[in-house]
Amino acid sequence: MDKLQGMQLFTRVVEAGSFTAGAEQMGISRALASKLIQNLEDSLGVRLLNRTTRRISLTDPGKNYYQRVSDLLAQLAEAEAEAAELQIEPRGRMRVSAPISFSVLHLAPALSEFQRRYPRLELELDLNDRVVDLVDEGFDLAIRIGRLADSSLVARRIAPACLVLLASPAYLERAGTPTRPEELSDHEFLIYTLASRRDELVFERGEEKAAVRIHGNLLVNNGDYIAAATIDGNGISLLPTFIAAPHIKAGTLVPILREWSVPPIAIHAVYAQTRALPAKTRVLIDYLVERFGPEPYWEANCAASRPVKRPG
Repeated sequence: MDKLQGMQLFTRVVEAGSFTAGAEQMGISRALASKLIQNLEDSLGVRLLNRTTRRISLTDPGKNYYQRVSDLLAQLAEAEAEAAELQIEPRGRMRVSAPISFSVLHLAPALSEFQRRYPRLELELDLNDRVVDLVDEGFDLAIRIGRLADSSLVARRIAPACLVLLASPAYLERAGTPTRPEELSDHEFLIYTLASRRDELVFERGEEKAAVRIHGNLLVNNGDYIAAATIDGNGISLLPTFIAAPHIKAGTLVPILREWSVPPIAIHAVYAQTRALPAKTRVLIDYLVERFGPEPYWEANCAASRPVKRPG
């Protein structure tokens, strides 16, 4: 503790510009302050401060040591504050941005349980499929689905989101069932406008890859609407399994091209970079990872959507 106290005193003396002021801030005598600094220098084997009757100044080694020690003490203070905060029940308001379909289908029941765990937390949800500016719009957290663009934000993966190609039985009876990716160019698609690529799909089957241009007369920015239009027989769609699973189970949507797969996306929690993540944000992210995890429950109900392995 003497060395830590010496390090704390050293920074106070440097910042205050005198032993007397630094000692007062630490609540110790000037004589003890001088002794602690001397002991610190002796342990390091280097002089940190030039002392005169009127002023003190940093030596070259002292300048480097001051910078390192200041950073170290700041990190220590953050760690102590974080540890103390974890002992206190998270409280206050948290603003969260989340996509509409995922929120209604899966986030709503999850957050009901979360609020029972943490009743002093007030959640303000903004359901919108657009990409919000977390800092400018004052959000603590955003749930984002898809491939994330490079940014200064921090992202933590909550769960995978598999994509499956679907059509209704009525549409397939009318238009035929495609057996290879290139046949999709002859079909009508229901297109999600917020996808990174609207007019092309890339498929994989082992080492084989295929890129296909698609077209459609209906472009929508909501997955539930696309699912409903697909069920009505308006065309083929590419949907995440967290939307498609109940419709596949009910038989109203049929997975097609099951030997081929589309590269999966993921569900992320995204937040602004901070030196110490607030406890309220941390507990929500941890809870969502615990709730959905690497093998989310909707995948267990969606086995029919998984790619079929080719014989041999």
